[in-house]
Amino acid sequence: MRVMDSFVIAFSTYSRIPMPHAEWSQENRRYAMCFFPLVGAAVGLLLWGWLALCDALGAGPVLRGAAGALIPLLVTGGIHMDGLMDTCDALASWQTPERRLEILKDTHVGAFAVMACAGYLLLTAGLLSEADARTGWLLAPCFVLSRAMSAAALTVMKSARPGGMLDGFARAAHRRAVCMSSGAYAMLCITLWFALGGPVLAAACVLAAALCALGFARMAQRQFGGITGDLAGWLVQAAELCLVAVIIMGGMLQ
Repeated sequence: MRVMDSFVIAFSTYSRIPMPHAEWSQENRRYAMCFFPLVGAAVGLLLWGWLALCDALGAGPVLRGAAGALIPLLVTGGIHMDGLMDTCDALASWQTPERRLEILKDTHVGAFAVMACAGYLLLTAGLLSEADARTGWLLAPCFVLSRAMSAAALTVMKSARPGGMLDGFARAAHRRAVCMSSGAYAMLCITLWFALGGPVLAAACVLAAALCALGFARMAQRQFGGITGDLAGWLVQAAELCLVAVIIMGGMLQ
């Protein structure tokens, strides 16, 4: 196994950042999910750079928030937003778990998916319109932790759709390595929040992440019978939005 190949596989799968060729062998895929949160680090750094540029140019809140909300989509190609939209369509159907899984696979976009995407982007843009470069350092870990949570869920939750893309990664993944790396990313994020924002902010972010994880596990198991790639994308988006809201709104209360 070459570490660089695992890194390339993670970025090739979950981002649109150009990567060199890597051999998609079983051994290389075992550790690919260990590097998944680093895609979030790239998103966070680009968002911070954008906010710093807005500060330097004196850009208004509308441009600051609108472009900031698009940065994650540009980096990832919308792979996680697609999961959010499909999941919202499936949940809104009020069908059986089996039928919900079929809706997740449907390539058509329903009304609830469109409303969820539009609402998500509007809320994200509104929150980021209140952010500056200093806040950007606090926001960057949100994109890392959300992906660490998704990778951890992959290793501990039952797959609802054997044979799917996520199930393929789950079967190939080195579960202990993924769990340990996810925990390390989480500790790093908490440490950064503690150092840059203080203990109250760090505790609030931990609580928000924990509630997201518990709510997701309950929803995925009851509504779908386990986790899928779309549901993992829903978790990434939900955790990001919750953490960004906690940091932005928390800053307003200080």
